[in-house]
Amino acid sequence: MEARAMVALAWPLVLTNVAQVALGFTDVIMMGWLGPEALAAGALATNLNFAFLIFGIGLVTATAPLIAIELGRNRHSVRDVRRSVRQGLWAAITISIPFWFVLWHGEAIMLALGQEPALAAEGGRYLRTLQWGLLPFLGYVVLRNFVSALERPQAAMWVGGLAVILNAMVVYALMFGAFGLPALGLTGAGIGTTIANLFLFFGLVFVVSVDRRFKRFQLFGRFWRPDWARFRVLWQLGLPIAFTLAFEVTIFNASAFLMGLIGADSLAAHAIAIQLPSVAFMVPLGLGMAATVRVGRAYGRGDREGIRRAGWTAFALAMSFACVTAAAMLFAGRPLVGIFLDLGDPASQTVIGLAVTFLIYAGLFQFFDVGQAIGTGMLRGLGDTRVPMIYAAIGYWGIGMPLGILLGFWTPLAGAGIWIGLATGLGVVAIPLMIRWIRRDGLGLTTQPPPDAKLTAP
Repeated sequence: MEARAMVALAWPLVLTNVAQVALGFTDVIMMGWLGPEALAAGALATNLNFAFLIFGIGLVTATAPLIAIELGRNRHSVRDVRRSVRQGLWAAITISIPFWFVLWHGEAIMLALGQEPALAAEGGRYLRTLQWGLLPFLGYVVLRNFVSALERPQAAMWVGGLAVILNAMVVYALMFGAFGLPALGLTGAGIGTTIANLFLFFGLVFVVSVDRRFKRFQLFGRFWRPDWARFRVLWQLGLPIAFTLAFEVTIFNASAFLMGLIGADSLAAHAIAIQLPSVAFMVPLGLGMAATVRVGRAYGRGDREGIRRAGWTAFALAMSFACVTAAAMLFAGRPLVGIFLDLGDPASQTVIGLAVTFLIYAGLFQFFDVGQAIGTGMLRGLGDTRVPMIYAAIGYWGIGMPLGILLGFWTPLAGAGIWIGLATGLGVVAIPLMIRWIRRDGLGLTTQPPPDAKLTAP
């Protein structure tokens, strides 16, 4: 029964995550059509924008456990759910304004990071059109958390799918001047992606405003009325989530930089090998999001057995999936690399060999990656975000990154050493998370939270 409910909730979330990845993937493909310089400039700007975006996503993700716990406490709780959604949108606005100011000076930031002036200039122009999509995307995340907490995530999935199609059409038209529009190059790509993000937000606004399952919450009623108590709780929960995501994302970004220092072949192989676990990660990520909702609702109604059942069901489903992906990466690495490179091309053999080796490590860390994704999701459902943030800081940057640098530059392992560091970091995070989940009763994490309580764990 729980497995059926978990899968029903998770699969639309997985597809929604895939759709969000597809937005950026489409843009990168089209940038490549403009040429290598445009692709490089676009990649610089996209990575800079994403660093801020992922922090904002982490912050507003706090709405998911808040809403789920409130619905668990009282499934007819209209007012408290509306409070959390409204303050989630307030938080999105609050964080977007300073981020816009910083990103407006993206060219200067890229120059300070040692990038070529021509690339920084073009990337900065692109960023000044791309950055405006940050707020509507964060608003979409808040509303996606709302419909997911109600266990109706299909609404966000369909809006996300339509946004992928819209993004491809508008970006192509504005980049290359199709359909009678001017050819704006990278600037057009930024405008197109911002339009797609606006569609994501307003499309879901329309759905929650007209669908009878959602409109009873009147989410936008008295929107400008302050609710400082709920606003404060959201930031207390959300900031640790934001930092947790930032620690995880930045270690993988840094690994690409380190590969470039080792050599062009290692960087190319890394770029190929990292794609496969990144795509596979969308499944445990979706299951982790579903676990947050199912655990949170059980937590809200004080159902200890429901908490246990929801968490371990998500864990079992995710680990079953990890067995499949790990086997594919360990035993079918060469055919998988063949998706990206011609296996018969003599000039590509070095890169192919390195990519296959990296995939072996990717296969080995699948279980750790799944463990940290599900462990984080389960604990978020209990309002426990601060301690997982500490685990992430220590695991990724205190142990994983130093070990990767040591093995990558002071041993013959080179690029493989970087991957060992990544795997170790994931393991150091995943294992304490699961121990904390197992000890949740002793830590007081399964006590039903009183209304408006601080939901951060000890």
